[in-house]
Amino acid sequence: MSLIIQHERSAHRFAAQVDGMPCVLDYRLAAGVMTITHTGVPPEVGGRGIASALAQAALDAARAEGWKVVPACSYVAAWMARHPSYRDLLA
Repeated sequence: MSLIIQHERSAHRFAAQVDGMPCVLDYRLAAGVMTITHTGVPPEVGGRGIASALAQAALDAARAEGWKVVPACSYVAAWMARHPSYRDLLA
């Protein structure tokens, strides 16, 4: 599966369409801190690694921008715990 993730800066989200279904990761940004608030993948397209790809895209963007991250979303908190190379981003 080829997944195209868009960073919709004005909406503070990362988004992808999979089989016509919207998949998103939402965040807030204040004072150089990205607070990731929600990751949503519809059950119809779940189990394909989409949430993981959204998390990685968001964290890669945070690193590129020099932002710190607060993983308020439980999925992203667990993802970061499984990927120690991103722990340096924690606010």
